[in-house]
Amino acid sequence: MDLGLSNSVAVVTGGSSGIGLATAKILIAEGARVAICGRDAARLAAAKEKLDAIKPGAALAEVCDVLNADAVKAFADKVAAWGGSKLDLLVNNAGQGRVSTFANTTDAQWREELDLKFFSQILPIRAFKPLLDAAPAPAIVAVNSLLSLQPEAHMVCTSAARAGVQNLLKSLATEFAPHIRVNTILIGLVDSGQWQRRFEARTDKTQTREAWYGALARDKKIPLQRLGEPEEPARAIVFLGSQAASYITGASLEISGGVSRFI
Repeated sequence: MDLGLSNSVAVVTGGSSGIGLATAKILIAEGARVAICGRDAARLAAAKEKLDAIKPGAALAEVCDVLNADAVKAFADKVAAWGGSKLDLLVNNAGQGRVSTFANTTDAQWREELDLKFFSQILPIRAFKPLLDAAPAPAIVAVNSLLSLQPEAHMVCTSAARAGVQNLLKSLATEFAPHIRVNTILIGLVDSGQWQRRFEARTDKTQTREAWYGALARDKKIPLQRLGEPEEPARAIVFLGSQAASYITGASLEISGGVSRFI
């Protein structure tokens, strides 16, 4: 299948590791030029080396805090100069979950979580929209969580924020139509640095990584009996952002190993 990504320009926020980096790798392999951003300069440099190994010169890597409007605007200006004043695909992929209940989440933590989840979408979309408007068939793909539809009591503020973001993106799919398509993926448990850190903090240090992850999948009742690999949601992102999905907008695609309980 021709995804129609040759000579396209894409931006991936949170692109220095995990799902973001996996997405950038696939996009470059499909012929796109990709700008990634993140907050850690060393991790960005390491990520750019990996992308350059696929195709030299196809990646731009810039330090940027997506919650800083001025920094995001500066990143957009650099992408415009580098990519030719248009953007074919914006992938918003930033933020991790907060484990907390209603009883132990402070007002400051509520505000921090809502700010992160909403403005990591709002600021990049606002900054890059002129470049998206200049592209012939642009798309936005946002990485959201299954929590937006299936909340968990131990992640109460993240669940609430994710639900609000899902509503926002559905609204934008209507407002930006017919020119810009807006879709989301809803991820379940995907292997990441966050889960690696939890494994390293395990109580039983004799338990292997394979055994610990397997027990986690069983505990979470994942039908496929494993966590997802970053490349799996990345492939879905690339599809939704490509011309192969040209008649899809306002959609959400679940990438969770079948763990959802809603219809």
